[in-house]
Amino acid sequence: MTAELVRGQNHPLPDTRLEIRVSAGHPVVAGTTLGDERGRVAGVEWIAHPGSPSLPGIEVSQQAAADHRLAVDLEAVPDSVHRVSVLLALPVGAGGPSRFGAAAAPFVAVTALDGTEIASYTITGLDSESAVVALELYRRQGAWKVRAVGQGYEGGLAAMLGDQGLENPAELAAAILEAVVRGMARSVASPPPRVPEAERVRHSAPATAADTAPTVPVTPPPGPAPAPGPAGGTPSGQGGPIDYAHPRRAAAPQSPPQPAPRAEPQQSPPVPVAGDAAGWSMDERLYNQVWGMFEDLARTTAAYRSACDFAESRLDQELDRVLSDPRSRIGGTGDAARTEARAKHDELTARAQEALDRDLAQLVAESEVVEPALPPAFARWDSPVWHGYRVPMETPMALRLGDLHLPERTDLHIPMLIRLPLERGLWVDSGRGRSEASALLDEAELRRLALDTAVAHTARLLAVYPAGDFTVHVLDAAGSGAASLAPLVESGVLAAPPAAGAAGVSAVLAQLTERVDLVQMAVRAGAADALPPGMDTAEQLLIVHDFPHGFDDRAVTQLRYLADEGPQVGVHLLMVADREDASAYGPLLDPLWRSLLRVTPVADDHLADPWVGHAWTYEPPRIPAGSAVLRQVLAQVAEARRQGWR
Repeated sequence: MTAELVRGQNHPLPDTRLEIRVSAGHPVVAGTTLGDERGRVAGVEWIAHPGSPSLPGIEVSQQAAADHRLAVDLEAVPDSVHRVSVLLALPVGAGGPSRFGAAAAPFVAVTALDGTEIASYTITGLDSESAVVALELYRRQGAWKVRAVGQGYEGGLAAMLGDQGLENPAELAAAILEAVVRGMARSVASPPPRVPEAERVRHSAPATAADTAPTVPVTPPPGPAPAPGPAGGTPSGQGGPIDYAHPRRAAAPQSPPQPAPRAEPQQSPPVPVAGDAAGWSMDERLYNQVWGMFEDLARTTAAYRSACDFAESRLDQELDRVLSDPRSRIGGTGDAARTEARAKHDELTARAQEALDRDLAQLVAESEVVEPALPPAFARWDSPVWHGYRVPMETPMALRLGDLHLPERTDLHIPMLIRLPLERGLWVDSGRGRSEASALLDEAELRRLALDTAVAHTARLLAVYPAGDFTVHVLDAAGSGAASLAPLVESGVLAAPPAAGAAGVSAVLAQLTERVDLVQMAVRAGAADALPPGMDTAEQLLIVHDFPHGFDDRAVTQLRYLADEGPQVGVHLLMVADREDASAYGPLLDPLWRSLLRVTPVADDHLADPWVGHAWTYEPPRIPAGSAVLRQVLAQVAEARRQGWR
């Protein structure tokens, strides 16, 4: 039975391998500190936070999120640690509340690894505080307990860290929040809240008692979803230390079912079905299904990596125990102990690999039925769906920007779908970066590929909006992008020819800045019908090539203004630039780069998922060699515009 704690109340912990779940309803930063008997923290190396998420026995999220799962293995924390404090803080610049009193009270639960709640605490009574010590796990006479703390700090993260005895807390808090900002910049935005499992629409045959687990749940079931870190396994119901089965996937039977009188035969898991998710339309169901696959792959990989880490940690502990005993350092006893320890390690990793392979096989099977069913907005450029393309009558809910994969299965690609209208601009990085793929290309080829990628993104945006609902402007100050921009120019889908030179840059930026100002004023005044007659009310996209060539200080300021304020009123940026080219501006442009979603023209592992924070390899969209699909789609868009303007 769950103990519902109030401030100051404690409760014994029956297990040492735990999960701490945080639910806040808005992004929060979650971290932990490891303290002595008095709760004093010896130094920054005893803090787990998004910039340094791992400590012995502790793993926290690498980014701010509305929900967190912290992995805790109290047996693995150092003997000098007597108190593990769970900290929550509001991030800066996340668009959420600036104080806890302006939002719903955070909820924190300590659970066993099978998802059973041990103790929970709703942190009430907060007002102007922006940081809070939620819980503390403390050691008393060799046993661990949990205490509800709920101590808030108006001075924020700095005041909270200072209260725990850390030196230079303001600098440390600033570094942590800076790491959070960097993490948010590289994270794929999570989708809106999904429909509850009970309302999910099924399109397969009715399930029996043997296959009640759906193939792709839209929301996780009551059981646990594995979290990263040394404590990421789940107890096995068969007496083993870890159950590696991912709870969101139905496992195939390990052996044929034993016959029993009057018992129904056990059936295999349901066959994957495209659109097997909640939603009012097929597109929405496919969108939710893709995001379900994305989350499932993230969590099952986290469970695998966590199990391998646990096996390595246990091997190290058992080998250290052998070496610490002088009687077992030499001779047959020591050799036997080392052999047994390595055999346990190999068994654990083999079981983890088996569970991962099973989950990956099911995801691959699902991908094979989902990918051919995707509509143009979600489909690859080589999909047959483009052969029957027609300009849509309404805007879809999302758009495919490329593919994502993890190193555990590089051929399993998850479509990277982002919601429309765009919530932030895009930045196609034409710089060298750190990827092996970019190192193989010369600078000129990399820049050409970057602009080709931007043109492909632009063509897809034009293709999924109704005729006349999306307008594209291009800044090519040096005129070096003519070849790559030719499909847009020759098809006639641009609002005007690409602007060249400093004067062209200034004129386009002034036009779009004025549009943002006018729309903002009309919205604030509640007088949308007061906009100037003839004003283009379509969504606007500005492609900026070879930044900062042709930009003076005023133009740079206008560009930053468009990046910050434009998306709210339908003006979006698509930058094609190498950050090093603008290094002369120093930190002045840091907010610009962070406000944009960075994508690359070649494969690069720079994006993170919103659940676990894995580094995912992004692969940009590719037009098949020799294919005319891009020009054919643009020609249809241009013709639909001409028909609409007649």
